[in-house]
Amino acid sequence: MSKRKPGTVTIVPNVHIIDIAEEGKGVGKADELVIFVDKAVPGDVADVRLTKKKKNFAEAIIEQLHEKSDLRTEPFCPHFGTCGGCKWQHMGYDSQLKFKQKNVEAALQRLGKIDVSNAEPILGSAKNRYYRNKLEFTFSNKRWLEKTDVERDENFDMNALGFHVPLRFDKILDIEHCYLQDEPSNSIRNAVRKYALENGLSFYDLRNHEGVLRNLIIRTSTTGEVMVAVVFAYPEQAQVDGLMSFIQNEFPQITSLLYIINRKKNDTIFDQDVVVFAGRDHIFEEMPAGLTGGDVIRFKIGVKSFYQTNSEQALELYKITRDFAGFKGDELVYDLYTGAGTIANFIAKEVKQVVGVEYVPTAIEDAKFNSELNGIDNTVFYAGDMKDILTSEFILAHGKPDVVITDPPRAGMHADVVQRLLEMESEKIVYVSCNAATQARDLELLKDKYDVVRIKPVDMFPHTQHVENVVLLRLKA
Repeated sequence: MSKRKPGTVTIVPNVHIIDIAEEGKGVGKADELVIFVDKAVPGDVADVRLTKKKKNFAEAIIEQLHEKSDLRTEPFCPHFGTCGGCKWQHMGYDSQLKFKQKNVEAALQRLGKIDVSNAEPILGSAKNRYYRNKLEFTFSNKRWLEKTDVERDENFDMNALGFHVPLRFDKILDIEHCYLQDEPSNSIRNAVRKYALENGLSFYDLRNHEGVLRNLIIRTSTTGEVMVAVVFAYPEQAQVDGLMSFIQNEFPQITSLLYIINRKKNDTIFDQDVVVFAGRDHIFEEMPAGLTGGDVIRFKIGVKSFYQTNSEQALELYKITRDFAGFKGDELVYDLYTGAGTIANFIAKEVKQVVGVEYVPTAIEDAKFNSELNGIDNTVFYAGDMKDILTSEFILAHGKPDVVITDPPRAGMHADVVQRLLEMESEKIVYVSCNAATQARDLELLKDKYDVVRIKPVDMFPHTQHVENVVLLRLKA
């Protein structure tokens, strides 16, 4: 293929899409060049336009689709193609699961040299629409204009309340209906937007850092409780009171109505004060616990709390984690990267003791509260950097764990933490991961002392390329 000249458009004709890459793009080939094609599905044949060209690979978009894959389906969301979420809506859910399983196994094989012949089938999500319990929307005075908008050549209201357009930090796609979170989420968002426009509340300017309204956070739970938090930037108190009173009156079912004044240049709220306008400062989530499911465990969730965003599938993930661990009742368990202690509290009544470690201090406070809330007295929690806390002195003080559960962030475990696991020589490690590539890297480091004996992917995020994976490691004899 000839080199692409600056400013020219390169079209590659009749590219056959043969696979899906780990980041969710279709994979095709032209001579020896691997091409990653956005929104392409295995089985498609298309002319593609290159958007980025490197020595051994290129990125592209579909210019003209000649043959549609049998795996294709009609996207159900009108925002598909522009919105950065739900990028796999154009592919049937069964096919999504198939490629997620394949990508997990490929990562473990290629990067971790792991035998995946015993991998168990992926567990799909019972709900693949309206499955999220939390969404955060952004107010902006720089609305993203669709091609049809521009062609109409009209004067547009440039205010938007919705999601960031991929790769455009300053452009927000105005969302009318989102299929990720059940009601009253859509009704609340649309009512807030309407009130703001009718009452002249300015939407945030992401470049100049000015404006009244900044973010809208909505959390729901399987118990029916609802949290709404409005993040303001530069409001007058009368503007705050007016909007919050409107929300309270319009949606009396809201359990927790909060607001935050954030004048920083970033959207993070973890260091910001939260004001309770009405109701509680938290909502509760519940899930069945215990092997028979007869017990119910409750979790307190604040606006800053970490909690798995797919509540119903989180229960399935925790049940698989518990099953892999195979508790007998007398185990000391270390729960690393414990977050708000959801797994720790979920398993606590089936083991001797759980020691949880997490970097975020507020999450640890939630974990302790959740233990007290459920009458659990055999958990202890520590906040701090994992590699600094998990020392030989820490292990000497708390005892060598029989089972380690580790659920690290996407970057995986620090090398020092992996080394500590090798030194501890616990009988079993259950490794829960949201990134099979970094999980594979860590598993290869653990191979000297551990065998991988069970593998099971779990789909927490339908219509995206993201997937969780649970691995059981057993100490070699």
